[in-house]
Amino acid sequence: MTGPLILTCGEPAGVGPEITAAAWVALRHEPACTFALLGDAAYWRSRNPGLAIAEIATPAEAGAVFAAALPVLHRPLAIHPAPGVIASGTAPQVIAAIDEAVDMAFRGAAGGIVTNPIQKDALYGAGFRHQGHTDYLAHLSAHHGQPAQEAMMLVADGLRAIPVTVHIPLKDVPARLTREAILGQARVAAHGLARYFGIAKPRLAVTGLNPHAGENGAMGREEIEVIRPAIDTLRAEGFHVLGPLSADTAFHAEARAGYDAILCMYHDQALIPVKTLDFHGGINVSLGLPFIRTSPDHGTALGIAGTHTANPGSLIAAIRLAARMRKAAA
Repeated sequence: MTGPLILTCGEPAGVGPEITAAAWVALRHEPACTFALLGDAAYWRSRNPGLAIAEIATPAEAGAVFAAALPVLHRPLAIHPAPGVIASGTAPQVIAAIDEAVDMAFRGAAGGIVTNPIQKDALYGAGFRHQGHTDYLAHLSAHHGQPAQEAMMLVADGLRAIPVTVHIPLKDVPARLTREAILGQARVAAHGLARYFGIAKPRLAVTGLNPHAGENGAMGREEIEVIRPAIDTLRAEGFHVLGPLSADTAFHAEARAGYDAILCMYHDQALIPVKTLDFHGGINVSLGLPFIRTSPDHGTALGIAGTHTANPGSLIAAIRLAARMRKAAA
């Protein structure tokens, strides 16, 4: 994993240009965090007056200029949108930046990928047909001949949470919550924690789906018929697994001390504790891919775009974590 980190442009009309600039200011004297932006240099200048920008031709040039200027691999936008106003004409470039970053990772030109937030509904008209970044990155990996089972891990204040089901309606969760899904996510999580976080034998926890983990079937059968059998299989494979835990008592400080990562049964069960613990510092990490990818754990914040009030903490944390993961995997 050579080369600098590559930061994608994300939704141009959102807060990406502002938090990118703030992240560079915060990190420019941390060589391990050197990154290059895939984006429109002129647009980033217009959104950040006075920002020092150096247009570079290849990722390898980023290190030489990073302390003095934000390195940008200039990719012109078809339209320069007003802050907070989506312009559909930029969608192809947003998607192309993700594609190119993955290409760079497979060529060894990128040491990892950090993605700025995207506005998915703005991309659908350009042919985007994925739930989000994570499954699109897995799709691109398969296109490069390396199929991957991906897992989305949210990280904040010592908590690592993996939702087994992600961007689906809550009413569809029970049908999609299968033994195989739990096993797959647990195995990916354990491998990722060992490779990138230095935890040789991770302690995994697994929540229940229903209140009080079903109370032995009184409030649902999923724990008995799906979740416990998956846990038994994982234990038979040699994994250290706790659960199924009642989700209402699984996230306080004493509980978190007992595991290295927790598998949650649906999106909000994982994201609510992460965002409560550290709303401005949460990180989205994609495990199971053949390259490193992190992202801030927030959206495009169109309502405050252009005001320079967006907190860059999550992006800064995502860049630092990607740098640590790269070092661990070296």
